[in-house]
Amino acid sequence: MKKIVYGLIIFMLFLSFGFTIQNKMKGKKIKPPIAKIIKRELVKHGHIRIDNYFWLRDRKDPEVINYLKAENSYLKESLKHTEKFQKDLFDEIVGRIKKDDTSVPYKKNGYFYYTRYEKGKEYPIYCRKKESMKGKEEVLLNVNNMAKGYKYFHVTGLSVSPDNKKLSYGVDTVSRRKYSIFIKNLETGKIFPEKIINSTGRAVWANDNKTIFYTKKDKTLRAYKIFRHLLKTKTIKDKEIYHEKDSTFSAFAIKTKSDKYIMILSYSTLSTEYRFIDASIPMDDFKIIHPRENDLEYSVDHYKNNFYIKTNYKAKNFRLMSTPVTKTSKSNWKEIIPHRKDVFLSGFELFQDNLVLSERKNGLINLRVIRWKDKSEHYLDFGEEAYAAYISYNPEFNTRLLRYGYSSMTTPDSTYDYDMGKRTRKLLKQQEVIGDFKPENYKTERHYAKAKDGTKIPISLVYRKGIKKDGENPLLLYAYGSYGASMNPYFSSVRLSLLDRGFVYAIAHIRGGQEMGRYWYEDGKLLKKKNTFTDFIDCAEYLVEKKFTNSGKIFAMGGSAGGLLMGAIVNMKPGLFKGVVAQVPWVDVVTTMLDDTIPLTTSEYDEWGDPNKKEYYDYMLSYSPYDNVGKKKFPSMLVTTGLHDSQVQYWEPAKWVAKIRANRTDNNILLLHTNMEAGHGGASGRFKRYRETALEYAFMFNLLGIKE
Repeated sequence: MKKIVYGLIIFMLFLSFGFTIQNKMKGKKIKPPIAKIIKRELVKHGHIRIDNYFWLRDRKDPEVINYLKAENSYLKESLKHTEKFQKDLFDEIVGRIKKDDTSVPYKKNGYFYYTRYEKGKEYPIYCRKKESMKGKEEVLLNVNNMAKGYKYFHVTGLSVSPDNKKLSYGVDTVSRRKYSIFIKNLETGKIFPEKIINSTGRAVWANDNKTIFYTKKDKTLRAYKIFRHLLKTKTIKDKEIYHEKDSTFSAFAIKTKSDKYIMILSYSTLSTEYRFIDASIPMDDFKIIHPRENDLEYSVDHYKNNFYIKTNYKAKNFRLMSTPVTKTSKSNWKEIIPHRKDVFLSGFELFQDNLVLSERKNGLINLRVIRWKDKSEHYLDFGEEAYAAYISYNPEFNTRLLRYGYSSMTTPDSTYDYDMGKRTRKLLKQQEVIGDFKPENYKTERHYAKAKDGTKIPISLVYRKGIKKDGENPLLLYAYGSYGASMNPYFSSVRLSLLDRGFVYAIAHIRGGQEMGRYWYEDGKLLKKKNTFTDFIDCAEYLVEKKFTNSGKIFAMGGSAGGLLMGAIVNMKPGLFKGVVAQVPWVDVVTTMLDDTIPLTTSEYDEWGDPNKKEYYDYMLSYSPYDNVGKKKFPSMLVTTGLHDSQVQYWEPAKWVAKIRANRTDNNILLLHTNMEAGHGGASGRFKRYRETALEYAFMFNLLGIKE
């Protein structure tokens, strides 16, 4: 027995000696940071959870910041040998983007508006020209000049007054999505003295050109109060017009396409309510179109004497109705477009002579044009197997031209004007990809994986022609699967850095999105949420089965609620994936949904359930990534977050990584990257964000031994 023990000791010393030599050959041994453990009991429904890393929630604690910095240092050292490759990837990605680019102008109220970028600059320049594009350029905002001296800078909500003389806009310099509204005199170039803080960043102009309506946020960043401000007066005197007291609802001020009405929209996940006034009478009292009801959703626009309403009233996939402006309650609504079980009505656009519908069928968007006069109709023909199409910004009523966007996984984003009378289209602009990109070198396909319950899950994929379906290709599978958000098969020039190195790129259109209609969404939420996770796993296994890849070369990626997906699949099927990139992942589901002091909790009970009710608590607990970390093997993982993230607080991914590191039984790489200057959307500016993309790609390439 002693000989056996002695032999084992010698053997272990030999391994240790060999390991030390190996590390000396590579350089200094790298040790990951280990977060300290402070036991905290969390009790609900008589059930006790232990959270050893709850202390990481305090961003004011220097020890928390030091830990995040230590993780960043560990990542940097771990991938130090890829730094040149990361720089090359970044240069490659931004090298495909046209530096001095200009958007397609749109016409509104006598002016043509457009955005342009200058070579060597990070931020947009917002411009307009009067009457025609041959006129003199007027720069509304040069964000490059405004952003000087800031580590983060974002402008949103540009809105020009009806007399074309004033501009309101919002500025965020922290990445917390708390905007300050400013108003600029476009005749003098001077900024009015008033500054409206803690807002959504968007203001709505009344037709008197001196009154605006704006929305304030509460401490959880919920948009909840609407105020009326009179130009050149102190903001402290602004009148509160509406207070959304239901913490599950948010509220915004908007304006109809006709500019005739200002509306207050209150909404939750499954219920909406609109109020309106004549935009020419800003001091008037708002009237309700129809009072909120559980599970009643509707959206409103205006045309002539009617409001047009897209609603799920007795219509799971929505239908279009209208009602006189003078009689707005539901009892007066009349059907224009009926409900269809196989078609989801996703949107509509009103013109003087035509109605345009955006309809989703078999996972793809179709654009349908209906002439008001004789009800004749037709669909636009896009001619590809898988694509993304959308109604673009169409501010004018009196036009035969429909502005729409189109792309596919092989076709760059394209903007068209479509003559609804002649049924002809004109390509106005197609995204220019600098370099030797040729669409014909790539192929896109549509597949369907069979879920465990028999449901067919669509998969859109793209790859460079010439690859063999022999199971040896690296593959990146991406998905989101929440909030009814549909992941369209769109083009990405960034993605070419994967495809040109032999990757197959696939999007799994899993339940929780809305690709296949409203039921698709409802089958992936609340007490059916696990369908989202098993659908993704079934898609991955299908792609392996069909020889597109193998479990040693397949990667998974998702962000935010898609990061929850990543956390769930590594708990459920960790051995299926070579590596996982979890971007700003929402992984501490139960604790977050029990905390109504942080953003996006109370407003999302209809999406995830309210864990104050035991049924939902138990179900969330069964899939919550953080709560289900255990002693097991995990794939290699890169996790990203932002210190100022307003959507998913930084501590969720930080806690998750700490817990995995303490429990994993493998030697796979685990990295956490915290952007100390940004939030949910990453770095501001046009190009900086791609440094994180280069990091993510280098992480995957490194695992495959791809070095250039």
